[in-house]
Amino acid sequence: MIALYLLIDTVLSIYVWLLIASAVLSWLVAFNVVNTRNRAVYAIGDFLYRITEPALRPIRRVMPNFGGMDLSPMVLILLIFFVRNLMAEYWPRF
Repeated sequence: MIALYLLIDTVLSIYVWLLIASAVLSWLVAFNVVNTRNRAVYAIGDFLYRITEPALRPIRRVMPNFGGMDLSPMVLILLIFFVRNLMAEYWPRF
């Protein structure tokens, strides 16, 4: 059971880093620091979008519009930290 807990915890940790990378890349694209016409940037951006968007879409539906600011990644990261803490506290240890 400890191995399953560690696997889930690691996957959630990696997902948090993917959310952060997606948010940073979206800022870099918005401020024209990187160009999405570059194949590598486009491939990375497309991968991050496909990985993070299914989890962010329901949060975006519920949250109010804050103009140009998208706070849904921060809300999802906080939810993931909450789930990780709950798992650490209530996971059965033998």
